[in-house]
Amino acid sequence: MSERLQKIRMGDLLIQHDVITQQQLEFALQEQKLSGAKLGRTLIDLQFVDEDRMLELLSEQLGVPFLRLKEFHFDQAVTQRLPESTARRYRAIALKEVGGEMLVGMADPTDIFAFDDIGRALGQPIALAVVRESELLESLDMLYRRTDEIVSLAEELSDELEGEAFDLSDFDAADSEDAPIARLLQSIFEDAIQVRASDIHLEPDDTVLRIRQRVDGVLQEQVMNEKRIAPALVLRLKLMSGLNISEKRLPQDGRFNIKVKQHIVDVRLSTLPTQHGESLVMRLLDNSAGNLDINKIGMRPAMQERFLQSLHQPHGLILVCGPTGSGKTTTLYGALAELNRPETKIITVEDPVEYQLPRINQCQVKSKIGLDFAAVLRACLRQDPDVLLVGEIRDTETAEIAVRAALTGHLVLSTLHTNDAVSSAMRLIDMGVDGYLVASSVHAVVAQRLVRRICDACQHEYTPNAKENQLLIKWLGDDLASAKFFKGSGCSHCNMTGYRGRMGVFEFLEIDDAMSDALRRNSAADFARAVDQSEHYVPLNMAALEYACEGATTIDEVFRVSEIETI
Repeated sequence: MSERLQKIRMGDLLIQHDVITQQQLEFALQEQKLSGAKLGRTLIDLQFVDEDRMLELLSEQLGVPFLRLKEFHFDQAVTQRLPESTARRYRAIALKEVGGEMLVGMADPTDIFAFDDIGRALGQPIALAVVRESELLESLDMLYRRTDEIVSLAEELSDELEGEAFDLSDFDAADSEDAPIARLLQSIFEDAIQVRASDIHLEPDDTVLRIRQRVDGVLQEQVMNEKRIAPALVLRLKLMSGLNISEKRLPQDGRFNIKVKQHIVDVRLSTLPTQHGESLVMRLLDNSAGNLDINKIGMRPAMQERFLQSLHQPHGLILVCGPTGSGKTTTLYGALAELNRPETKIITVEDPVEYQLPRINQCQVKSKIGLDFAAVLRACLRQDPDVLLVGEIRDTETAEIAVRAALTGHLVLSTLHTNDAVSSAMRLIDMGVDGYLVASSVHAVVAQRLVRRICDACQHEYTPNAKENQLLIKWLGDDLASAKFFKGSGCSHCNMTGYRGRMGVFEFLEIDDAMSDALRRNSAADFARAVDQSEHYVPLNMAALEYACEGATTIDEVFRVSEIETI
């Protein structure tokens, strides 16, 4: 194998098969000198060659298989035999044993030095397979969890703290990165980012410390026996957030930035005094994730087009509703990114400010000093805005100001904690806003939920049981006979959950004349009937069911979104 590898030069091979030109190769070589990346990666980034075409050619030339890791079922015991440092250095992953050889997937199987070092690290002969680099890196993040490393660092920190009083200098946020507490926190954050966690919970119990990560909306727990490290972690994180380290009786909020795997992550921290010590929750906001694009929030194309039309109206009120954790903030920031132009003055009133956006004036609510939503909103109206974002309409005063701002030439975006679009407009009336003002100001309402995606690697067709069929037939009728449903069986790609990632489910309601008349009369029944007769309105449950019929999510997720408790 090594002799055959020595005869392969990537550039010459691609030119020989008319995949690239000599000029493109020379340009790529110049770029490679500047970036230090592999030639293949450089050619792909320059869009001179399609990655799959290049890998298929390598596979054919070397006589090795081209494997798609998204479809491969990993054995973690086998994967872990190759040290993580070696795997990441050479862009390689151990797959399975075949006839006394270890099959290793590599993004660049022509790397002779990597071939030899991997063989030594495994202590046995190896056979190669070609894999996509993006799939390889994703698999490495998934398989090499930091669980053991976190436990080891926690034990090291516990030993260091045993029998000693805290010395603040030991926990200074600016101290050495080699300190056990610094390395422990770095590992916790890296592990959370690897599994795409949205939140990290540090919860001291009577005898243990629980570290929980919210992944795809579900908490995953790691229990640590070293409870004595909890105060040290709290102290360190408070220092990093600029909080009062001596205040342990009252809740506190803060934030800080941390760099993890070339990502700048904004961490929003909240402390809460409990019986066994302070509980911490950290919300992870990846500023480099590029998730603030209106095109990436998951709306259907037809719905998104109507939503964009509403956004580009010169004035009016647009509401986004749903429970906590349903993705409302992402939708609103996506809308702001769409509206963010040099000629448009945008002011936001938030509690707290989650993402920091250029050119947008973002104001943090501070209720302790009387700077509540209503007070800030009144001040914002004197700042000559074109667009206003109100983080949440919580009371009558805020609602009235937002409505009147929408009626006086401003586009106003805000959220309400209601279950669906139908109840949102009526909620404003219930809060004390006159119906004729609501009818004249509200242009559109978006209601949304997040549902989990079925894991592509372990997806299989599924037959609904009798109870599920009873409910499905009410929605699909005769179409149920031809409908197909899927679920995940659980694999290494999805941490045995059957799900990987989440997607938004939306209902979009445009207020028409019939709905406006019902609002002016304060008639909830007439408003609901007008909504049912709307041409484009699709309820949340039906929107989720469409995704289930397409194989994107499961029946269980549809029922969860529909708040049906009989399953």
